[in-house]
Amino acid sequence: MRRALVLDVVGMTPALLEHAPNLRALAGGGAMRPLTTVTPAVTTTVQSSFVTGELPRVHGAVANGWYFRDLAEVWLWRQSNRLVGGEKLWDAAKRRDASFTCAKLFWWYNMYSSADYSVTPRPMYPADGRKLPDIYTHPPGLRDELQHELGQFPLFKFWGPAADIECSRWIGKSALRVFERERPTLTLVYLPHLDYNLQRLGPNHPDIARDVAQVDAICGELIDAARGAGAEVVVLSEYGITEVSNPVHVNRALRQAGWLRVRDELGREQLDAGASEAFAVADHQLAHVYVAKPGLVPEVAKLLRGLPGVERVLDDAGKREIGLDHPRSGELVAIADARSWFTYYHWLDDDRAPDYARTVDIHRKPGYDPVELFVDPALRLPKLRIAARLAQKMLGMRYLMDVISLDASLVKGSHGRPTDRPEDGPLFITSRPDLLGEGAVHATDVKRLLLDHVFGESIEPVAGTRRHA
Repeated sequence: MRRALVLDVVGMTPALLEHAPNLRALAGGGAMRPLTTVTPAVTTTVQSSFVTGELPRVHGAVANGWYFRDLAEVWLWRQSNRLVGGEKLWDAAKRRDASFTCAKLFWWYNMYSSADYSVTPRPMYPADGRKLPDIYTHPPGLRDELQHELGQFPLFKFWGPAADIECSRWIGKSALRVFERERPTLTLVYLPHLDYNLQRLGPNHPDIARDVAQVDAICGELIDAARGAGAEVVVLSEYGITEVSNPVHVNRALRQAGWLRVRDELGREQLDAGASEAFAVADHQLAHVYVAKPGLVPEVAKLLRGLPGVERVLDDAGKREIGLDHPRSGELVAIADARSWFTYYHWLDDDRAPDYARTVDIHRKPGYDPVELFVDPALRLPKLRIAARLAQKMLGMRYLMDVISLDASLVKGSHGRPTDRPEDGPLFITSRPDLLGEGAVHATDVKRLLLDHVFGESIEPVAGTRRHA
């Protein structure tokens, strides 16, 4: 066996490599290929395909969250690895050699997996309503060890208006410690930095070059450590983020058609998914639309196809075509066009929006909300408002960090649909060019390729294959 380090640099594309000298050098001494991703091209779906070699029809991660029909609730960003079907990469490796070990660092579905080492964000939620930064690790002692040496995990730099390079630096340092001290055979590292300004500003903004250089510097440190230890290196990404300008309020359209129901709670409107005849779980440029009655499906599909910004509406046949035919998927799946993305908004009056709408609350919202990256520009003295909320927190009082905008037009970048140009999509870089053929690497081939990097053999050609169905 040979050790290998895998860096998942979110949002990295061939077009952005010009700003990444360390990654360019790795590609120049090895090989780089475009990566043909799965649909939806979102974090948990793509990562699940990477580690299982399967399409969503098998692993079941049909988006970053979905409607749990038996509970009549929408849940996003769950963390249990038991939600993912299929044989995992590390289990397949252990079948070949029982001495194989794997560190899974900040990749998703990281709790209760069979990987040997795990580190993942896991805030504490005391009964008084506070959200406190923390991590979950396996083995448990790794949690205190890392936070004692590196300081508390910077949760509020991991996502939200303050998200920046500090979080990826913390992850990089923690990965370096695990790589050097525990010496896992395979180390999987997730670096989220490019997700932030690519969505805030769009990929063509001049500040993106600085962001790429910042995350490239972290990659450089890890690559140097890996090469010094005689390990192979793989750098990949899950999706490319492209310019958008058109938010599609799919749930508002379903509500205006009379199919989506809300429940009034203290003057705020909450989505009542269990009572709705049709509603959408929006996730970037894809929306799973759950329709309660089979006879209503054609009518809902017709409405969706008529919405400006909707490129395709998949029925059962369409879902089979792209491997999204899993019971967790909606009866219909809407895919946005290149300039559009889907909001989760279900209210018609901002004064009636749920209290969580103006906060960073990834678990309560029934859909993904990239507007959480912005402090509301309409707020007067926003820093003073934040300081007042933090003072309430320090005094142990209940508080609401209600500083997030409801203006979806602020978002300038999104992902989820296949990009129109390979240079704007994800990539695969390796220090072992002999393991690649010509053409793009498919996301479902990544598992087998990573096994090849460890065990030094290519079972079958992988580049240029396409496994959409």
